[in-house]
Amino acid sequence: MEQPGLHGRHRDKDGEISRKHGNTLVSTLRKVYGPSFAPGATPHEKLSTVLAKVDEPSLSRLVHDHERGELASKLAAAQA
Repeated sequence: MEQPGLHGRHRDKDGEISRKHGNTLVSTLRKVYGPSFAPGATPHEKLSTVLAKVDEPSLSRLVHDHERGELASKLAAAQA
């Protein structure tokens, strides 16, 4: 069953994202996607820890940027 809002993409992408960017802190992701990214997660939690419970809008933005090859550069810019 397709997740609403993922536009044909699969949640399986979250495993690939976690392997590549799992050590990224929620605080860094909030610099990229805004303060509403991963509501309920603390800023010091890692993406790999919270990915399974990330809300659909946050996951959709991550998957979209990952598929376009933009996630790594956005994270690097936020960490600089």
